Amino acid sequence: MLPSVALFLIFTIIPVGMAVYYSFFNWSGGKNKKFIGIANYVRLLGDDVFHDSLMNNFLLAVCCVIFQVGIAFIISSLICSKMLKLKGFHQFAIFMPVVLAPVVVGFLWKIVYNQDYGLLNFLLRSINQESWIRPWLDDVGIVMKSITVPIVWQWIGLYVVIFVSAMKNIPGEIFESAALDGANGIKKAIYITWPMTLDTVKISVILAVSGCMKIFEHIYIITGGGPGTASTVGAMYAYKTSFIKQKFGYGSAISVGIMVVSLILVAMCNIIFGKGKKRYE
Repeated sequence: MLPSVALFLIFTIIPVGMAVYYSFFNWSGGKNKKFIGIANYVRLLGDDVFHDSLMNNFLLAVCCVIFQVGIAFIISSLICSKMLKLKGFHQFAIFMPVVLAPVVVGFLWKIVYNQDYGLLNFLLRSINQESWIRPWLDDVGIVMKSITVPIVWQWIGLYVVIFVSAMKNIPGEIFESAALDGANGIKKAIYITWPMTLDTVKISVILAVSGCMKIFEHIYIITGGGPGTASTVGAMYAYKTSFIKQKFGYGSAISVGIMVVSLILVAMCNIIFGKGKKRYE
């Protein structure tokens, strides 16, 4: 286990410790650091941009839990049923976006959303729906919704693989008995598949929430956090504060704040699903 532990310490524990340490300083790089205690955190509590960026993270997390995990559960149920044909092809097509780099996905969807020559507006024009055409990445009211789509699209395949693995471990005799009792596909999914894969659902929800709290690449490529700060998320705000404004102390405080909020959300997910499991038991 030593190599894995060493990598975990080098790339996770030590950077987190350094971020916490630097968050107590007014530091713009170099050797000169001024200790200011919790002043950065006091400032963080009143920072409207930080609050707005966290709200964008929450919006992404809610959408990913509902659409990524929800749609993946439905698709996995279909793949594990006898109704769907060409299951291997469907699994390949759904999983393919997962292997793409987030930067590539960002560039692809930036082209799709382009107001002048983008694929989406071109399709709307071709079906005579010009009234639906929007500046998808320049409208403050819809930019976060636009960004949510490629993120959901890319990672559905990951949760499909997780769910299919869990569903294939459910004994087939249970479904056969339910079919003899007159249960249809929907009832099987609600009363058999869902309870017996609840632990897997919990893991998927935690992965979706934690992934959305640290999302960066897609937004950096597609909008850069704009227009203004309308699509800025926590990681983007920490990046701009640290590496563009050269405020490394305050940027470290932002990163620690994101980590604390993420841990709280993960703990809440564990509590909610723990109660759900007890109810089924």
